[in-house]
Amino acid sequence: MKFLDQAKIYIRSGDGGAGSVSFRREKYVEFGGPNGGDGGRGGDVWAEAVENLNTLIDYRYQQHFKAKKGEHGMGKDRTGADGEDVVIKLPVGTEILEMDRETVIADLTEPGQRVLLAEGGNGGWGNARFKSSINQAPRRANPGAPGEERWIWLRLKLIADAGLVGLPNAGKSTFLAAVSAAKPKIADYPFTTLHPNLGVVEYAQKARFILADIPGLIEGAHEGAGIGDRFLGHVERCETLIHLVDATGEDPVSAWRTVRHEIEEYGGGLAGKPEILALNKVDALDAKTIGDISKALEAAAGVKPRLVSGVSGEGVTELLQEAARRIEARRAAARKAAEDVEPWTP
Repeated sequence: MKFLDQAKIYIRSGDGGAGSVSFRREKYVEFGGPNGGDGGRGGDVWAEAVENLNTLIDYRYQQHFKAKKGEHGMGKDRTGADGEDVVIKLPVGTEILEMDRETVIADLTEPGQRVLLAEGGNGGWGNARFKSSINQAPRRANPGAPGEERWIWLRLKLIADAGLVGLPNAGKSTFLAAVSAAKPKIADYPFTTLHPNLGVVEYAQKARFILADIPGLIEGAHEGAGIGDRFLGHVERCETLIHLVDATGEDPVSAWRTVRHEIEEYGGGLAGKPEILALNKVDALDAKTIGDISKALEAAAGVKPRLVSGVSGEGVTELLQEAARRIEARRAAARKAAEDVEPWTP
């Protein structure tokens, strides 16, 4: 299945049905009176977050979603049937935006979460509603109210516990393949990864976390350069970042600075997320060279980088354990914050 994380769709709720103008006419009944029923309510348009979806590819082929209209009222005080609702199934982590692509309508972060996007029109009143002491035979009825319509944007931000960031060819896909059952594309050229990949990392008995491989960043990515800032949004939901630096690159320190600058310029709270710095591909260099690069990187970043290799497995277990500890600490803090919030009482 192809990955798609943005889509533009049109939604329209149903119009309400018109009320009926009708009079009771029966043999041997001298005074009939009005009996026109109300129109049915138009259908609503809902969005619902569901599990087992991780792409918006379905909305490339279908962009229009229209709820059914309410049926018109009928004689004998019969109310028209309500229009059928439309429920748009979306992956967990989908943001729903206005056409300006900045105003957030809803953020679906939990499975089963539902939000009303367009409310159906009310049904019109039939003439039975207008009967009064001074108007025994009203000949008027209301039309149904129109539904709502608009274009909206869907933007998927993958929900992962940890995110792999780094320049193209930093070895992120190889690392993900080594620690999970994910099978990302791996090749010896930049921008091999064109969309985020997810993998489940099992680090202890019945303990696991989700790791996301974010496509490589380059200088100016926060302004749209290269693949652009499109995929930086997927990092926003990660509890911690694993920053891989290619030890075999021309200037590992400069590579680290480039990615950090893009993260800080992007905003969205990324700069404040815990980060684990790791020098990758250490199996390809001798110990002295690795030591020199590690010291230079520590001097620039202010933290000693972990030495890892996605190919040989060196240092990978320790790195995953540290990531797991940080994720658990963030989760515990979030749970405590939720418990400390006093329940609202009217």
